[in-house]
Amino acid sequence: MPFVDNIGFLMSRASGQLVRATNAALAEDGLRVRQYSVLALVCESDAGLSQRDLAEVLALDPSQVVALVDDLHRAGLVERRPSPADRRTKLVVPTERGRGVAVRVGERADARLADQLGALSDSERDTLRALLSRVIGLDVPAV
Repeated sequence: MPFVDNIGFLMSRASGQLVRATNAALAEDGLRVRQYSVLALVCESDAGLSQRDLAEVLALDPSQVVALVDDLHRAGLVERRPSPADRRTKLVVPTERGRGVAVRVGERADARLADQLGALSDSERDTLRALLSRVIGLDVPAV
């Protein structure tokens, strides 16, 4: 099988294209994909998420998440609050400004993603999403 047909190569190449396109969409607000990923995740959580939980979901080293949260905190997009369940744990929660930025940049990122995946039908995108979710171990219902 030719190397260019290798699934790992194809996934890496597709990922690189999507990340570059998304970074271009986020640049206007000074964000990159990993920072946006943290911001989007904490905006989806009513109570906030611990840095440990963020590291697990994003498959990043906890020290990387600390740096990402620090960047977002300096930008006024998130804050750290004590967990009501465990005072030793800090929860990352979005600020009001962070929620607004997440919506705005999310729309631009979604548009870039749609451009990148334009060759796929809606059904093919759903299938791709379901297959990739299975590959990375997320429990997502099949479409």
